[in-house]
Amino acid sequence: MAAATGPLAGIRIVEIDAIGPVPLAAMLLADMGAEIVRVARPPSAGAGAWDDVGGDILHRSRAVTYLNLKDDTDRERLLALIERADALIEGYRPGVMERLGLGPDACLARNPALVFGRMTGWGQTGPLALTAGHDINYLSITGALHAMGDGATPPPVPLNLVGDYGGGAMFLIAGLLAAILSARATGKGQVVDACISDGVPSLMSLFYAWEPKGLWADAPASNLLDGGAPFYRCYRCADGRDVAVGCLEPQFFARMLKGLGLEDRGYRQNDRADWPRMQADFSATFATRSRDEWADVFAGTDACVTPVLSMAEAPAHPHNAARGTFVARGGINQPAPAPRLSGTPAAIADAETVDIEAAIERWGLRA
Repeated sequence: MAAATGPLAGIRIVEIDAIGPVPLAAMLLADMGAEIVRVARPPSAGAGAWDDVGGDILHRSRAVTYLNLKDDTDRERLLALIERADALIEGYRPGVMERLGLGPDACLARNPALVFGRMTGWGQTGPLALTAGHDINYLSITGALHAMGDGATPPPVPLNLVGDYGGGAMFLIAGLLAAILSARATGKGQVVDACISDGVPSLMSLFYAWEPKGLWADAPASNLLDGGAPFYRCYRCADGRDVAVGCLEPQFFARMLKGLGLEDRGYRQNDRADWPRMQADFSATFATRSRDEWADVFAGTDACVTPVLSMAEAPAHPHNAARGTFVARGGINQPAPAPRLSGTPAAIADAETVDIEAAIERWGLRA
């Protein structure tokens, strides 16, 4: 395992192989310098079944070792590694780690300063805790899924950015780092119960604050930020591609109208009664030119009008290219590490396979 130089260099984390939020959280932590050993099942025990869910990117920057956690010898090896770690992260259903003899009580007995990070959709407790679910299900009970879409049809199937990654991985990272800081100050570890159906409501805080004040209607496509406002939504262009419009502020709205040639229509931006007229006019106007023609019209302006790019197009966009937002590694375009730190920059490291005994010896016991 190569020595890391990022801001989390010196932090040691055991990752119990999983899908969903856990590998993304581990990837981001590893990019920032945490030394992570991913513990996966041996091929004979079914490892590799999920290699196609992003492993070329999501498993980057850290080592992997193969253990059968139902085997007493391998389980003891893992506990020896945990004894030397700052944190552990796992994404099993509640009770699975306990049945393996690797629950918080067993691990904290070996390492009282350990932070035990648990990532689930429904949490460790509650009526749904032991029930299967996926991103769309977790969003459905938080109010988030209902707020999406046009209201005339069922909510769209969202990417798993809001639940798995926003409400899951990011909250796991925040809780993990906070608990590591606490453990370093007190010598006492703790359990981090990161739950997607807890995290997503936190992401919805703005709307839960607005609703009782009458600033947000609990109905999709009827508000400022959900596609209800004609100046904050997407429009189809003549070539079948789309532009995104986000001119919330009056001065940006005025610049957008100028680009469309509609500055003399007398629109009342925040008068909801005028929104249908605006939307009809904007739809008709954007439909007269191609997406890239509109991109040229609004390039370099504060109109907040941008082309909706495909995944294939995004890396070549001049802004993304100038910042190096995407990097090619191993023949694959992938996101560069984020966020950017001036003094201890994050970096992508090669993934490697390590022997568990070598990992234990490298980490050593802390003084």
